[in-house]
Amino acid sequence: MFEYFPGNYVWNLGVVAALNSGGLIDEVDRACRPIRELAKQGSDVGTAEFMRAWQDVADQLEHQAIEAGKAGHGRTAGQKYIRAAVYLSQAERMQSAKDPGRSATYQHCMDLLQKGFELVDPATTRVEVPFEGSSLPAYFTDASRAGEPAPVMIMWNGLDSTKEHMYTSGFPAELAARGISTLMVDCPGSGEALRLRALTARVATEGWASACVDYLLMRSDVRPDRIGLVGWSLGGYYAPRAAAFEKRLALCVAWGANHNWGAVQKRRLEREGENPVPHYWDHAMWVWGEDDLDTFIKKTEAVHLDGIVERITCPFLIAHGQNDRQIPLEYAHRSYEQAVNSPKRELRIFCPEEGATEHIGLDHLPHVGTFIADWVAGTFAELS
Repeated sequence: MFEYFPGNYVWNLGVVAALNSGGLIDEVDRACRPIRELAKQGSDVGTAEFMRAWQDVADQLEHQAIEAGKAGHGRTAGQKYIRAAVYLSQAERMQSAKDPGRSATYQHCMDLLQKGFELVDPATTRVEVPFEGSSLPAYFTDASRAGEPAPVMIMWNGLDSTKEHMYTSGFPAELAARGISTLMVDCPGSGEALRLRALTARVATEGWASACVDYLLMRSDVRPDRIGLVGWSLGGYYAPRAAAFEKRLALCVAWGANHNWGAVQKRRLEREGENPVPHYWDHAMWVWGEDDLDTFIKKTEAVHLDGIVERITCPFLIAHGQNDRQIPLEYAHRSYEQAVNSPKRELRIFCPEEGATEHIGLDHLPHVGTFIADWVAGTFAELS
């Protein structure tokens, strides 16, 4: 993995995520250079300075976008709005759950991305998925053509990512190029659902899946027999769990084999493995709606897929990095070995020689994304 900040895994993850999600190396360098020395003090120290440094670059881009818009250069403006959102979303995820300015920063990120949609990607719109008297905020990229309904992938994020990260990853664009729409959902415990609606995570994710499928079945531009689900990072638990019980899903992808997330938490307590974000325990408890660490750890004991993946009866892909420092490689093999009732199960391990070997392939995200998009397109085509 490219290590701009030697020894600071969490900050480096943010850098490579930005660079692999449409960020430009000059802009990322200008954001990072002022905080290079601060990074040596660890991932928790200096996150406010990280925010300010990346915010400065995002603000500059937003100003340039406004000027481009005034000059009638809509495409240029839209691209700059989207890159500003990339940088802001990566900096926002680094902040403490207790940061009083976090909600406003996140709202600004969404506003920037919305302007980008309107200028350069009208096929992507904001939608709401009805859920338990409320709704789950989402983006929908429509790949249907000439009134013909298209297959669709539901996309779920993980512990600290958002629907904005999903969109800027480029994966929905890859699916659209293959004639597949994408529903990018902030599930309970993530993104807008957590930050602005206080919806927290839960063990039984099949309820979220059912809500997403119900919503999609109401759309005339979706093929009802071609609805799949992909989840990355903690979504590598959320998605297989859902596919085991929601039988209307035509296929499932674990983008990172989070087979036993509860066990990973106990390892982290013992300082084994890397954390994905600064201020980790505050963040994790915020996601799961707990304020006591012991209670949180007890709750996570149920967050595993043993006895669950055996129930998956649709095609199932597991994609995992050989050098994933957050989720042990052994979990990818365990999910594959237990998915005995899937009619098409596949395990793809990304090795250091090719890249994409870190957590969810953030060090070479397009490499993983295109592989998964090809697998999804091929698998949909094989279905009778």
